[in-house]
Amino acid sequence: MPRGVSANERGYNRGRGLSIVVPLHNEAASLARLHEQLADVAKALAAKHSLACEVVYVDDGSKDNTLAIARQLTAQALDVQVISLSRNFGKEAALLAGLDHARLGAVLFMDGDGQHPTALIDSLVGHWLDGGYDVVYTAKAHRANESVTRRILVKGFYVLVNWGARTKIPEDAGDFRLLSPRAADALRGLPERNRFFKGLSSWIGFRQIRIDYQPDQRAEGRTSWNFRSLVGLSIDGLTAFSVAPLRIATLLGIAIAFVAFIYGAQIVYETLVYGEKVPGYPSLFVGVMVLGGVQLIMLGVLGEYIAKILYEIKGRPVYFVAEHAIKLASEADRSGDTRTAAE
Repeated sequence: MPRGVSANERGYNRGRGLSIVVPLHNEAASLARLHEQLADVAKALAAKHSLACEVVYVDDGSKDNTLAIARQLTAQALDVQVISLSRNFGKEAALLAGLDHARLGAVLFMDGDGQHPTALIDSLVGHWLDGGYDVVYTAKAHRANESVTRRILVKGFYVLVNWGARTKIPEDAGDFRLLSPRAADALRGLPERNRFFKGLSSWIGFRQIRIDYQPDQRAEGRTSWNFRSLVGLSIDGLTAFSVAPLRIATLLGIAIAFVAFIYGAQIVYETLVYGEKVPGYPSLFVGVMVLGGVQLIMLGVLGEYIAKILYEIKGRPVYFVAEHAIKLASEADRSGDTRTAAE
């Protein structure tokens, strides 16, 4: 397998259960508090739905002591998996690592910074178990607390990525979502390495429902998502899930060619009819600069897609696991025993 041994090959239980996948990157300040909240949620789900739970923490090359804290977390009310990647592979790779190692049936993705409210998990589970939905995703109710520039850029991204697409990505949807066992298996079975989970979760189909919510404020620590990171994620999402940039490049080329044809016809007409001189160096220089700039933009767009093709052809693993530990709640309650496996 190009990305390691899958959860299916490990013989993990695919019955009635919930695996909570939490990618971590420098979340030492908030991890212990989040784990306590997840333990409380697991107790409530066990009492209400008789649902077994586990949490899969995926440390994506953290520079602080996130991994050390994760190793010390106790398995109370839910099993605990701690996966340490060999370096920082990015959030999409961390999500895939968590999906591959999830041992139970349904999979719930959430961030480790505390902005995804754990109190909402019971509602997501209810829509899965009682409503029969396979994908229960959350989306921001509003963006009133964000700058106008950010709102315009986000709106433009969704317009662009959904332009001409048969399967639309819900606007303002995030990674905080629940997948039923069959939806998780469908997502797990996709062979591509350039992954954009928001788009793929919509593309697989099945019954889906949207839950609007407002993320909590980050209580501790600092986010690692700066403007550059968000732009990079947007480019990856566009090139991995949409051909809109290629279509825009084609339309732009047609438009420029049409304008150039009209302008050339006008020059010929004025020269033959009125005897006017053909515009000289300035107009020629501007024309060359415009066409050269457009060509470079188109080459850049093509280069992004060619890079994705090259990455797929190489067949390199999406991630490498440096350390993998499992703590079983039942064993911990009895004797504090811990099973640990290094990969």
